[in-house]
Amino acid sequence: MSGALDRLRTGTLDWLQHHLDYFDPSTEAARSSAHGKAKAALELALLCHCAARPGTCDDPRADQATDLVRTLWQRTDLAGLLGAEPRYAASYALASVAFAPGGIDERVCRGALAALAGDELSAAGASPYQRLELRYYADKAGVPHTLEPYEELAAAGVLATLPAAVAERRPAPGEAPVTIPEAYALTHSSFYLSDFGATAPQLPAGTAASALPLVHLLLGHCVEREWWDLAAELLLTGACLGAEPLAAPWGAEAVACLARAQQPDGSIPGRSPRTAATAADPAAVRFEKGYHTTLVTALMALVVSRVRVA
Repeated sequence: MSGALDRLRTGTLDWLQHHLDYFDPSTEAARSSAHGKAKAALELALLCHCAARPGTCDDPRADQATDLVRTLWQRTDLAGLLGAEPRYAASYALASVAFAPGGIDERVCRGALAALAGDELSAAGASPYQRLELRYYADKAGVPHTLEPYEELAAAGVLATLPAAVAERRPAPGEAPVTIPEAYALTHSSFYLSDFGATAPQLPAGTAASALPLVHLLLGHCVEREWWDLAAELLLTGACLGAEPLAAPWGAEAVACLARAQQPDGSIPGRSPRTAATAADPAAVRFEKGYHTTLVTALMALVVSRVRVA
């Protein structure tokens, strides 16, 4: 099964190398809305940030992507793109600094932070998950805050509370044990608490052990329904929580599911078959439908490969 993971890694990086122009907001190939351009660029920056970690990815294709991010992060129109959608302005500005590549003048991306009003960085009325997200990006960006410690946020968040809630729900056979938003809150919480697999997650004792069976259960549902995007995120979650995903049948089955979905160009065509791109779609539509899940799969393959080597 390591061969399938290697093919996912190689294929997604191949796709990335041949589609970098779609991530450049100044090209005609880029997504039409300013918000869409910012989102794609930030997701690329995240992948490059994680790939640059020692022992993760020594590949010229990733280096080419990082060179593009470095160029984009020096453009004066970056702040305008990041702030195009007010409800995302704070998180996008923080993420742009958090994932800024080395060797650049950060004054451009930090200018997006300076443009924010004080209340946009406030956690007033936010859920534990939202406060965790805000703390992660603020810490990565070096922005002062008064948010609770990670351990407290984790204790109040879905990684600690959702397994017990699922046990009380007693879902019928074949019924999804959680909602889609809950599933993504679970995966993203593991990313923030472990810095996308770079460190051991800051969790209360026993939390990872109780959360992993739910991750396994959800992966089974994803394989049955071919929910490719969530499957890739759950595989990454397993690694972030300290498991070796390919050591268990649920991990091997999920990797095989993604490998079956992978297209000849290396992409994963969408979040699921229902939303997947087809050969009849224009190239820009194929990119828009598939870029997110392709990047998530690339990141998962890089992190899980590093876990296996370690």
